[in-house]
Amino acid sequence: MKRYTLGIDVGTASVKVAAVDESGILLALRSESYRVVTGEGGKAEIDGRDLRRAMMNCFSALFLADGIPAAEAAGIGISCLCPGLCAFDSQGSLLVDPIIYSDCRSAGEAEWIRENVGEERLFALTANTVMAGAISGTSMLWIKRNLPEVYEKTRWFGHVNTMVAAWLTGQFAMDHSNASYTALFETAGEKKWSRELCEAVGIDMEKLPPLLASHQIVGELIEKELIGMGIPAGTPVVIGGGDTACASLAAGVTGNGDVCESVGSTDVLTVCVDQPRFSRSFINRCHVVEGTWIWQGALSHTGSSLRWFRDQFCPDYKETERDGGEKAFAAMDRAAERSVPGAGGVVFLPYMMGERSPVWDSRARGVFFGMSLSTTRDDMIRAVLEACGYGLRQLSEIAEKVAGRRTEEFISLGGGAKSLIWAQLKADILGADIHILERGDMAPVGAALLAGVGAGLFSDPVSASERVERKTYRTVRAGVENRGVYDQRYRIYTELYPRLKELF
Repeated sequence: MKRYTLGIDVGTASVKVAAVDESGILLALRSESYRVVTGEGGKAEIDGRDLRRAMMNCFSALFLADGIPAAEAAGIGISCLCPGLCAFDSQGSLLVDPIIYSDCRSAGEAEWIRENVGEERLFALTANTVMAGAISGTSMLWIKRNLPEVYEKTRWFGHVNTMVAAWLTGQFAMDHSNASYTALFETAGEKKWSRELCEAVGIDMEKLPPLLASHQIVGELIEKELIGMGIPAGTPVVIGGGDTACASLAAGVTGNGDVCESVGSTDVLTVCVDQPRFSRSFINRCHVVEGTWIWQGALSHTGSSLRWFRDQFCPDYKETERDGGEKAFAAMDRAAERSVPGAGGVVFLPYMMGERSPVWDSRARGVFFGMSLSTTRDDMIRAVLEACGYGLRQLSEIAEKVAGRRTEEFISLGGGAKSLIWAQLKADILGADIHILERGDMAPVGAALLAGVGAGLFSDPVSASERVERKTYRTVRAGVENRGVYDQRYRIYTELYPRLKELF
């Protein structure tokens, strides 16, 4: 057997563990869900203990059920949703479970940072603005103000890959792609923690972990349960990166102008650039490929809006749900096909728990606009799908203004990418061809590739990416027959938020 590495990917609601050999071939993949805790004030946290249980179950299934030889693992890499802010004491114990991007409790802290640091200075240093939860510096400040005893006990703040690395190695670190989402890191400059911003925000810089490139080794494996499964003690663990950045690496988005879309609970348009030129409308971060950055237009609640609609209004579809909901979502696809382009006049705004790019407003909420007595459930399902297309078009047009070139085609990956009606209406709305990859689970593959670099199997992330065979499941060509109705609905979509902002 060829040498292989392991990639861990912590997503919005599940964790995946993949084994990838040195030829870039996915040998096996296991996934298991974990608990996300929501509550008063907009709380949204991962249950850290349940995440650890799910991750260990994935490893066990990979070795016992899939027959992957644990003793042959050459390295382990980590991919994670971003941000997911954690706090640890001096013994490495978890004080605060990961606070994820949809957490709204730090809205006041975000506003305070904007006013007291200044948006211009903040953007000049970090290439980002701030929003509750979506930029973890707001959650650090919220902990300091609301949980002062926890703040005093905190030795390290970190993101989810910091937490997983600490479990595996006892060492703490953060990579540049995750640090870009803290509002305390010089994304466009020297790629270091900013003492100026830490002092302005009021976060002790000494509580921020060491910084590493995504392919660098954070430590050696000491976790007893994994060693008991057969992974050799001392196996190198690399810090990895944000899930979309890792998925982009595996998808081949490594050079200037490369574009991909990842379709899941969120829908993210990712553009790779080799110069630090940024737009405020995007989340801007360092890529896991050194010397490049990625613009990310993150539509936070597209897939999750579809799941919400299924659970609340489609009990007949929910009853058919199996295999992670595939049959239920296929039924929703057929329902959308029974509607018409433009969804019978209905336009959906998918800001169900606030939105990041391009509006950066944690108070924004979802809207169905244009309903009448003739509106059907099928129309509403199609409107949810079309909203993703309108959001992608809005982000694509912003990217075009910054880069000076139009996106005429892009790669699509992720759990929802193979919905052909969804892909077709997005292609029609954007006027761009979409190449759907056969394999959607690219983030754990990217994490495994980074582990391969750290373990010496590959010379660098780009050469690792080039090993991956990327089969195209389907190419969806943009049509022109519905352009008029989509253009009209798109104008409504882009005007809805500005008109409703004060009401939110």
